[in-house]
Amino acid sequence: MTEFIRKRMSNVRNDIFSGITVALALVPEAVAFAFVAGVDPLVGLYAAFMVGLITSIFGGRPGMISGATGALAVVMVSLVSEGNAMGAEGENLGLYYLFATVMLMGIIQILAGILKLGKFVRLIPHPVMMGFVNGLAIVIFISQLGMFKKTVNGKKVWLEGNQLYYMIGLVLLTMLIMWGLPKIKKAKKLPEALIAIVVVSSIAILVHLDVATVGSFIRDGGGNGLGGGFPTPKLETFSKIPFTWETFKFIFPYALILAAIGLIESLMTLNLIDDLTETRGNGNKECIAQGSANIVTGFFGGMGGCAMIGQSIINIKSGGRGRLSGIVAAVLLLIFILFGAPYIERIPIAALVGVMFMVVIGTFAWSSFRIINKIPKTDLFVLVLVSALTVIFDLAIAVIAGVIVSALVFSWENAKRIRARKTIREDGTKVYEIWGPLFFGSIAAFNEKFDVKNDPDTVEIDFMESRVSDHSALEAIFNIVEKYEAEGKTLRLKHLSEECKQLLYKSNSKFYDVIVNAIDDPRYHVVENPEAFN
Repeated sequence: MTEFIRKRMSNVRNDIFSGITVALALVPEAVAFAFVAGVDPLVGLYAAFMVGLITSIFGGRPGMISGATGALAVVMVSLVSEGNAMGAEGENLGLYYLFATVMLMGIIQILAGILKLGKFVRLIPHPVMMGFVNGLAIVIFISQLGMFKKTVNGKKVWLEGNQLYYMIGLVLLTMLIMWGLPKIKKAKKLPEALIAIVVVSSIAILVHLDVATVGSFIRDGGGNGLGGGFPTPKLETFSKIPFTWETFKFIFPYALILAAIGLIESLMTLNLIDDLTETRGNGNKECIAQGSANIVTGFFGGMGGCAMIGQSIINIKSGGRGRLSGIVAAVLLLIFILFGAPYIERIPIAALVGVMFMVVIGTFAWSSFRIINKIPKTDLFVLVLVSALTVIFDLAIAVIAGVIVSALVFSWENAKRIRARKTIREDGTKVYEIWGPLFFGSIAAFNEKFDVKNDPDTVEIDFMESRVSDHSALEAIFNIVEKYEAEGKTLRLKHLSEECKQLLYKSNSKFYDVIVNAIDDPRYHVVENPEAFN
């Protein structure tokens, strides 16, 4: 019992410390994504609080952090812009259209969870997952480079002189603390990211270094600061925009795209956290939690969100494993908004950039370089493709493209595996023993195996070592039967699966005479003479 309590208390401590670290790192990201979407920083911060809190409590993956993300913000830009254009002169309705769209997005995500569509994440191949992780690490790295710029006369320019040197120095110091602290035996269990932020912030404040802070970052983007009130229901959404069929046609495509991107990113993050923690989350439960969170967020004036890979990895690497870590991060974020704005705004951006750079190093699958010459060229192509598309476009396009390419490669490889061993029995019957999967991709090769005109009067096709996989395969069998019948020859089919037999019987009653209902057991053996196959 003592050991159990000690472990529980240790987990609680890790969850609290990791939650604090995540909350600090969430602030500039939520603000930055709000700027990308073209809305006020508080809209992004409210989203990070509400989505983070609800998914942490009810989600299917303890330890996973959700909030406003860049993948969704990029889509929201045109939504807000078009929504503003639909209002009367001087009336910007884009924000209200965004809230309505986020609520509809949540409904779609809940339906996906109810229909158990979350299980389809299992179809994502490992090269796609690895490419996604590498691409994401590159995206996080590139996004942090923007922190090395400042706004001058409305334009972003690179830092120069002492400001640049201070920035680089503090970033490197943060990374050094995070790298070195776990190597000290007595400091292994300390939250290195949080300590690094505190140390670097203390140095910058005490020495009065001229560096960018969270507050200056918000003001450079056009915001008024981090402070705000408790989120309240945006009832004006229902009066500002007309809930008509035209409005639905406008927001539905955006809601569908946002829902798809949000679920793909969340389920991919869930898979990644599963691998890191060697546990298993519930994808369908996460879909419902994400949807519920977005409905609430849209109702209370947030920009919506989904799982955040960077923040989730910070949480896991900092020791966060339970739901408490996400709850602490979300609640602290609200406390920052309500009471702690003056203090949080003084944190140097360099400290948070250093944390994110360490996330990049931890996220990137460095093993992909070692296996370049050890994996099939097609898998390597998929890995590189997904990485590139993640950087150039977004996660959803990259993953969908990777899955499609992987499926096509799989189909092509299996299409080449269809074989037929031909033997003649003593009674003159020619037997075709089919080996390999019979599906749409292998039909052409399957048809080439038969010599209908020159075959004897009695022919038998044995599917013992084959598997009839789809409707195209059934049609191929049907066509072969018809060809032999047209030549006046007798054809028998053996060892078809029960499902295949039933479908053939339904298609034509003549199959009752063609199919042999063999009762002998399946044969599992090693091919002794591969040359017998052509």
